[in-house]
Amino acid sequence: MIEIKSGTVEEQIIKILQKTYPITLWDIEERLHISRDKILRTLQKFQVKGIVQLEPLTDKIFIRLKRNDFKFIGKKRQKKFVKHRSTAKKYESEDYDGIMYS
Repeated sequence: MIEIKSGTVEEQIIKILQKTYPITLWDIEERLHISRDKILRTLQKFQVKGIVQLEPLTDKIFIRLKRNDFKFIGKKRQKKFVKHRSTAKKYESEDYDGIMYS
């Protein structure tokens, strides 16, 4: 079992590789909006560990996921603050007997 911290670039790359095959380095770069060098360094670390296999061609680098036994550790955090609207109605009933303005 390979443990990977949640919320990291490594987690994002692994999840993309689990969903999509075949995929190139350029495809991952487009999805994550991270520099090509950072993605390539991470993938090379994975290749040393035996997690992925990089298949370089003349103009593309294809990535193949070799293992699928991952455990994502850490707390899941919400990326953006969500503001909830109150669902309370302005008036309790539709038969409002208050002052009417014209």
